[in-house]
Amino acid sequence: MSRLITKHGWTAGLLSILVLLFILTRMIQPEFGASGLDSLSRATLPFAFATAAMAVVVIAGGIDLSVASMMAVAGVTAAVLMDGAGDGMTVVAVIVVLLIGLAMGAINGALIVLTRVPDIVVTLAMLYVWEGVALLILNAPGGAATPWLRQLIVGPFLVPWLPKSFVFLVVCVALIWVPLKRSKLGLSIYAIGSDELAAYRSGVAVGRTRIAAYAVCGLFAALGGLTLTLSTGNGEPIPGPYLMASVSAVVLGGVVLGGGKGAILGPIIAVIILRLVRMDLTLMSVDPNVTTIVEGTIMVVVVMFGGVIAYRGRQK
Repeated sequence: MSRLITKHGWTAGLLSILVLLFILTRMIQPEFGASGLDSLSRATLPFAFATAAMAVVVIAGGIDLSVASMMAVAGVTAAVLMDGAGDGMTVVAVIVVLLIGLAMGAINGALIVLTRVPDIVVTLAMLYVWEGVALLILNAPGGAATPWLRQLIVGPFLVPWLPKSFVFLVVCVALIWVPLKRSKLGLSIYAIGSDELAAYRSGVAVGRTRIAAYAVCGLFAALGGLTLTLSTGNGEPIPGPYLMASVSAVVLGGVVLGGGKGAILGPIIAVIILRLVRMDLTLMSVDPNVTTIVEGTIMVVVVMFGGVIAYRGRQK
């Protein structure tokens, strides 16, 4: 029992904070109910997929600054392909968007491996490349989302207090992360994040594993862009505020910035906490500018804290 608490203590602590925040939300807004929970869940959805994308590459010992731009490419591609499309074409559009996400992530990873330029430099450059691609596809908000596909994330699922968007998030993350973590590739991702040289000496194909990690990151980013289009009903070519939010949620969720430690459950709980904090500030009628300052301060403090922990870990 003590080993279980030690292993999952951080996640349990985050769940406790989340419960307390929900109680606080009910105190601030007694009318907060199923509809409010549905709105929170839909607003959290693209942030959660961005966080899952970032978590994979951070566990592999890297970082991807182009996550938000890849989401924009996926979002506008989905909006353009689904505009006026029938059921069959919609399914094809979703598959195409996911494949594009995989390709974008793999390109990022391949550039890092082949050029041996630090990932922060490569992905910063690709941030602008993917942003330009998104603007080429759709230079202004437009396109449309297929109505029946939008219904997958709107409203309750079976019971009023269970949003469809939350179920969609859990199913997508579970289908990708659970088999990945238990596979040889998943173990290799953790290995290169923990100690790249030791992983190489153990027979891990470091280059291919790193490319695969960035490809999975691209897949999650594509899901984030797709859900953003489904939530808003159209495509938005300008990247949203997902980069800093995903990094802070990853760190708050217990993933070590140096790599090799962490999972995806903690970061997803963390991103819900950050979104709920913003909602509570809005419900308290706090000035939007002050809300932005508070949210930004929380993110900066969390990232700095994670950086200190990673530095101390490397010193040991």
